Order: sequence, then structure tokens, then C-alpha cells
Amino acid sequence: MSRRDEPAPVLLTGFAPFGGEAGNPSWDAVRRLDGERIGGRRVVADCLPVAFGASLRQLRERLDALAPALVLCIGQAGGRAQLSLERVAINVDDARIADNLGARPIDEPVVAGGPAAYFSSLPIKAMRAALIEAGLPAEISQTAGTYVCNHVFYGLMHELHLRGDARVRGGFIHIPYSPAQAARHAGAPSLDTDSVVRALRAMIETALATPLDHRLAGGAEH
Repeated sequence: MSRRDEPAPVLLTGFAPFGGEAGNPSWDAVRRLDGERIGGRRVVADCLPVAFGASLRQLRERLDALAPALVLCIGQAGGRAQLSLERVAINVDDARIADNLGARPIDEPVVAGGPAAYFSSLPIKAMRAALIEAGLPAEISQTAGTYVCNHVFYGLMHELHLRGDARVRGGFIHIPYSPAQAARHAGAPSLDTDSVVRALRAMIETALATPLDHRLAGGAEH
């Protein structure tokens, strides 16, 4: 079968290191799945820059080149103890620290004139259930922050909205520190790369196989 005849691929993105870290566990895990077939579809991995604007330009280029059926963007959330399936992206850039190009937007929109927020189009409840069944720590998260991760999440959902193909699903997942990172951050939880890779496979398989999300509790009191 030629590439032209293949089913639309899965685009899986991670990030470059930032904030003084030597590596980024999101890219460490994502790149291990590059070229693998999951659910009958080829996975294409890409490393996004930790930079406002540039990250979205690269993501749009990959969407144009691949026309994927599914897009999962993965980022690091140091301090979180679980795989966080993000529910909502908000139209705000508010950077506590500068990005890797020195930009530090404060109270600026991701997309001028865009809607206040977008919800993930992934079946996040079904994906969380699959992770729990596999013995992996997982939660539904109600905030993706206001840094480059949320910037990419909002930008992805806005771009998919503009393209108008509801069959293409997309969303964002945060992962904890790697054990090597956690060793430098006293008391911080971590998750090893093998477990993250296993989680990514489970989430991709579930997203491709679940047309309608499960109705399961996943809210939070705070």
C-alpha cells in the first residue's frame, strides 16, 4: 500500500526542553511512537518549540502536510501526579516565565477575536477509563494553564474548527515529570517514560475506537 492509499495518520506532538530542564519527557515518549501503527494508522511524531506563535506555525504546517485523522498534543506539567487529559483550552496567553525565544505575553489572546474557549474533541472520559484499567494514573483536568501548552491546545482546536472537518479529533494531555527531573525537584511526583509510552498507545487506540465518549464522572471540586 502506498502512502497515498493509507488511512489518514495520527499526529502526536511533544515539546522541546524549557525552563532550564535538560530534556522534556513529552518528546522523550512521543518520539518512541514515530512510525508505529496503532489502530491501523501510522503515527507521526513531531517536536514543537516552546515558543508562543512559532509552536502554532509549526503545528499548522504539520496539519497541512499530513491531514491527520487524530491529533494528540503532549506536554509536561511538573508537579502533577497523574496523566492529565485536558478538557478545555482558553483564549489567554499569560506567561509566568518567558518562552524559549524570550517572549512573555501577559493577558493576550491566543487568537484575537476568537471564542473564549474550546473543548477537547477527544473522548477523554473513555480514554481515562482505559488508562485506569491499564493501571496508569489518570485524571480529567479542567485547566491547561496559560503557557505554551494551552497556547498550542487552543490553537489546535481553533485550527480544526476553521478547517470544518468534525471527523478530525484533537486535544491535549499533560504528563508528570520524568524520574530524573523529579530527583531535582524535592517531593515532585514522576512517571517513567515506558509508562507514558504505554499510556499514549492506550489513548490513541481508545480515541480511534470510540465514536461517542462515555458518560462518566470526571469533575472536580477545586
